[in-house]
Amino acid sequence: MVTLAEVARHAGVSASTVSYVLSGKRSISGATRQRVEESIRVLGYHPNAGARALAGGRSNIIALMVPLRTELYVPVMMEIAVAVATAARAHGYDVLLLTGEEGPAAVRRVTGSGLADAVILMDVELDDGRLPPLRASGRPSVLIGLPADTTGLTCVDLDFTATGALCVDHLAELGHREIALIGEAPGVYERRTGFAERTLGGLRSRAAERGLRLLHRPCEGGYDALAATLGRVFDERPDTTAFVVQNEAAVEPLLALLRRRGRAVPEDVSVIAVCPEQVAVQASVRLTSVAVPAREMGRRAVEHLVAKIDGAGPDEVVLLPPELTVRASTGPAPARVREARSGEA
Repeated sequence: MVTLAEVARHAGVSASTVSYVLSGKRSISGATRQRVEESIRVLGYHPNAGARALAGGRSNIIALMVPLRTELYVPVMMEIAVAVATAARAHGYDVLLLTGEEGPAAVRRVTGSGLADAVILMDVELDDGRLPPLRASGRPSVLIGLPADTTGLTCVDLDFTATGALCVDHLAELGHREIALIGEAPGVYERRTGFAERTLGGLRSRAAERGLRLLHRPCEGGYDALAATLGRVFDERPDTTAFVVQNEAAVEPLLALLRRRGRAVPEDVSVIAVCPEQVAVQASVRLTSVAVPAREMGRRAVEHLVAKIDGAGPDEVVLLPPELTVRASTGPAPARVREARSGEA
């Protein structure tokens, strides 16, 4: 591994001059700086992160906190994480990935050690216990997700409230009156995870505005769990003609179970999914969906974080507008439902 002393010898300067070029602590003439930077490039020198932290106050490391809980769809979480790492590298930062469920203790450890210049939080809850120590630390930070109180925070997320409303509008315009949400696992709602709560809130509000009845059933997502959940839905609301699915693991079991019950999609039942694009297009029925823009969320989070590190980023909430793509899984409500509506009119 190339050392700082070897760079100094190659450039014909002192080791302290190389250190000053790297840290920017002292003014160095343009010619000398150019010579040092050329030696760094030729020799392939990479400063040690710990040394950089001591010498310049920066490690060029971003800590990404993404608890990998079993009830969440890990592929989309990792797609966001990869987007963060890719965008960070483009800005000259490396990413320290923290996947445990330590909560506030992990925030205090990372911010107190000086190992990372800044922090990105994922899997944000409405009342997230990691936020008080993060606010107290003063470290630049960005949340991929939205807590209940965003004061003094920068957040990037899909507008999940608008997502829920958009799904209801699409189904209402097709004449559906009884819809059900197949939601995430119960633990996601017990923790009051932001994206799930906001989607549910958007669905409920818009359904009430448009006179639709909504039934919400959390689900673990496997075939057996979905079979029990679907049975409950049709027992409680036998006239249900549309489903919104916000649980990637439930998509294929739902489509299979509807076929087993003799309910065709979309002639008898319509299905909308809030999911990654590839889940929607690779399903056994191409799904009408609102895509989760994982890569865009990761990229935007890094851009805002880098601006904050450089002292130029204001606190703000960035909500990406949802886009609904109509495919083969949604259609007009069955004739009996449309006739019933006409009779009421």
